[in-house]
Amino acid sequence: MNQYLFTSERLGFRNWTDEDLPQLTAINADPEVMEFFPNVLTQDQSAVFIQQMKTQFSENGFCYFAVDRLDTSEFIGFIGLATQTYEAEFTPCVDIGWRLSAKFWGNGYATEGARRCLQFGFEEINLPNIKSVCPAINTRSERVMQKIEMTKVKEFDHSLLTDYPDLERCVLYEMENPSQ
Repeated sequence: MNQYLFTSERLGFRNWTDEDLPQLTAINADPEVMEFFPNVLTQDQSAVFIQQMKTQFSENGFCYFAVDRLDTSEFIGFIGLATQTYEAEFTPCVDIGWRLSAKFWGNGYATEGARRCLQFGFEEINLPNIKSVCPAINTRSERVMQKIEMTKVKEFDHSLLTDYPDLERCVLYEMENPSQ
C-alpha cells in the first residue's frame, strides 16, 4: 500500500521511489506524450528527473508528485508543483504541471489532480501564487489550465526552447492564493 501525502477523489499523490523509474521511462519515451517537448527522454534522463523531484520535495515539501489511481494503485504519471528558475521575467516561480501516460488521457485525471494540487499549494503550504506554462500549440494542456480556472497572463518566448521554433512561443497562466 502506497503512503499518500494527499488524495483527490480518484488519485493518490506521493513522493517518488526508485520503483517508479521503469514506468516513468515508458511515459517519457512515448512520442505522443512528449509531442510538445524537444525530445523524448531516456531512462537516465528519467532517473535524473526523479532525483530532482525527490530533492525538491525534501527542500520544499512539494514536487511534481508521482500519481496513482486509488482504485488500482496503478502509476499514471505525475501532477504537482515545482520550482522553476529558467530565465524569464516571472521566475523563480512555483509551476503546476502534469504528464500522464497516454492510456489515461481523456478521463479528467489531469484536471482533477491539478485542482487538488492547487488546493494543496494554497491551503497546505500557503503559496502566494502558482503559475503554469506550456507551448502555445499544446492546446490540451492549456485547456486544463482553463478548466482549473487559472488566468492567462500572456504569451512569451521560452528561454529554454529557442532552438525549437514550434515550441518556443509559450502561454503563461497563473492563480493567486484566494486566502491572501
